[in-house]
Amino acid sequence: MTVEHPSDRLLAGYVDDGAPLAADELWAVEAHLETCPACRDRLSAAVGTEAPAVAALTAAVWSELEPQLAVAAPAPPRRLAARLATWTTPAMAPWLAMVLVVTALALLLDRVNPEPGPDRVSLLLVLAPVLPVGGVAAAWSRGLDPAYELTAATPRAGLPLLLRRTAAVLAVVLPALLLGGWATGVTAAQWLLPCLAFTSTTLALGALVGVTRAALVVAVGWLAVVVAPTLAAGRTAAVLGADGLPVWGPVLALGVAVLAARRGAWTAPGEHG
Repeated sequence: MTVEHPSDRLLAGYVDDGAPLAADELWAVEAHLETCPACRDRLSAAVGTEAPAVAALTAAVWSELEPQLAVAAPAPPRRLAARLATWTTPAMAPWLAMVLVVTALALLLDRVNPEPGPDRVSLLLVLAPVLPVGGVAAAWSRGLDPAYELTAATPRAGLPLLLRRTAAVLAVVLPALLLGGWATGVTAAQWLLPCLAFTSTTLALGALVGVTRAALVVAVGWLAVVVAPTLAAGRTAAVLGADGLPVWGPVLALGVAVLAARRGAWTAPGEHG
């Protein structure tokens, strides 16, 4: 695979404040410099040419630090907590705990009040599609994550990080739903497709209005349109039955397609929180 290196114009613009780069050029250069030692050497040379005072200051600081770095102890290997930090954020923990508590309560109510017959209402089933939504909102929320500004300003921020955190949410929620479904007799096919469809819809809508707002709209809409009428009528909505399963495949595909088409919307820091 051919690697595109920044041109001399881009590196000069990156160094010279008098000729600033466009936002997309700036992020592209920073992301490339993070993984390309050759271009970092080119950048050092450009700094020396464009700003000799800065280069002299950098050389002086390095001459002071180099002897100390040579005797410094090597960094300890990354522990499990450090690896998990690349997939989750502390702000997600309370929301994921709440999701697990809601799942447990729904399972308990289903077990305490079992209703025989094909039309029985399973609280676990009607809540399953929106259970991941709160965790997804917490995964990329300006208001819930104290480190949001710092995270969003890194070159690796954007859709890949959001998808990684979403996968972490699903890794917690789906096993809980699988266990609850097994205990109540609800098949995975009934809740898995709606669950994934709502997750993709939340992310797709989040590219337009923000993940937090999207999660709120999706959750409130589902509760008002499906959950409340289902509990009032005492009959499971058709969209959650076997006949409704073909509906969720296109919804999931549409959400993924919109998310792929709008993937550039997640590259700018500080947006869509």
